[in-house]
Amino acid sequence: MGFKIIVDADACPVKAEIADAAARFGVPVVMVASFDHRLDMKGDGITVVQVDRSDQAVDLYIANRLAAGDVLVTQDFGLATIGLAKKAIAISNRGQLYTDRTIDFLLENRHERAKQRRGGKHSKGPKPFTDSDRRSFLQCLTKVLTGLQENGPN
Repeated sequence: MGFKIIVDADACPVKAEIADAAARFGVPVVMVASFDHRLDMKGDGITVVQVDRSDQAVDLYIANRLAAGDVLVTQDFGLATIGLAKKAIAISNRGQLYTDRTIDFLLENRHERAKQRRGGKHSKGPKPFTDSDRRSFLQCLTKVLTGLQENGPN
C-alpha cells in the first residue's frame, strides 16, 4: 500500500477517528498543524508535523507532500481543490467526499458568501459539529480505505 492519509489537523474534530481507522487498515497518517494547535497524537504509523503559524503554512506543507492516491482530510475547499488536482481523494471532516463536480459549486458558494460579508451582510457560520457528522465521516473514510485496499489508487 503506497498511499497515506494527510490531515489538515488545525481544527480537525475527527483526529482520533482517523488514527483508529488508519490503524485498522495499516495506513500511515501525517497530521499537520501549526504551532498554535499543539497535537499530542501518538501511535504506530502516525507522524505529527508542526509548522510555523504563518498564514497558509499548513496548506503549503500538505500541498508539497500530497501524492496521487493519498487521502486528504480537510475542511478547506482551496486545499481540497489542490488535492483533487494532484489526484488525491479529498474528504471533509463531516464525511463529504469532494469531487471535481462538487468543488466548483463549493468554491463559488464560498465566494458569494464572502462578497455578501464584505457588503455588510452577516451570516451564522458553520453548524455545530455533531455525533452524526462524526459517524458520517468515519463511514466515508472506511469506505474510501476499503476501496483503496481492494482496488488500489485509481
